[in-house]
Amino acid sequence: MRNIVLFLLPALIFVFSGFSTNLKRRDNRLRTVVIDAGHGAHDNGCSGKFSKEKDVALKVALQLGNLIEENLPEVKVIYTRKSNVFVELIDRAGIANKNNADLFISIHCNSGPSSAFGTETFTMGLHTSEGNLKVAKRENSVILKEEGYKENYDGFDPNSPQSHILLSLRQSAYMDNSLRFAQKVEHQFENKVNRKSRGVKQAGLIVLWKSAMPSVLIETGFLTNPEEEKFLNDKTGQSYIASGIYRAFKEYKQELEASN
Repeated sequence: MRNIVLFLLPALIFVFSGFSTNLKRRDNRLRTVVIDAGHGAHDNGCSGKFSKEKDVALKVALQLGNLIEENLPEVKVIYTRKSNVFVELIDRAGIANKNNADLFISIHCNSGPSSAFGTETFTMGLHTSEGNLKVAKRENSVILKEEGYKENYDGFDPNSPQSHILLSLRQSAYMDNSLRFAQKVEHQFENKVNRKSRGVKQAGLIVLWKSAMPSVLIETGFLTNPEEEKFLNDKTGQSYIASGIYRAFKEYKQELEASN
């Protein structure tokens, strides 16, 4: 028992240290969404044979934002980036928190064997497979490109499985709505966009770490799969992906506000 207590004490300190205590009482209106295009500038993300994650993610993010702005003008859309610039992971969540966002959507592309394909949407949580841990490690390794990352991320080590486990305990206050939105995204991908859905998954992801609202990270497909790379770089394919996320967003908003 003593050993368990000794392990949990630093874990709990890690979980709650630096976490914003201004968990404001929210009504159920979705008024502000922050759309985050993963990577940027010197951080290419993953790469296919002819394209980079940073570019595909930005195009999908901008299309998604345009759909929301045109069809749901009552919703304020904020982007973490609208061009090929680098934004530190901690600042992406900071933008969402500063603007009191009601939802945070991070857009990415996946990497793996050339045979791997399909979409998957992540929320913060305990990874239950080695594959989920690999995704978390890859996405979290971006912090190594940042100056002073050890101080900014409370000593988090992107190469340590234990660090990812402790990190995954964050965001529990928003877990239900994060999962609800994530499920709607994957439902749209599989049933409306005719994509292979790899499901909703959980992992310790830094970009979702300090966001004080429901948050998801969407892997839109594998750039390392030749067919998916073609699809993700095609304007029609990008439109299908953005439209699927938009429909999930609209449905989530309607359900959330109907519960008022």
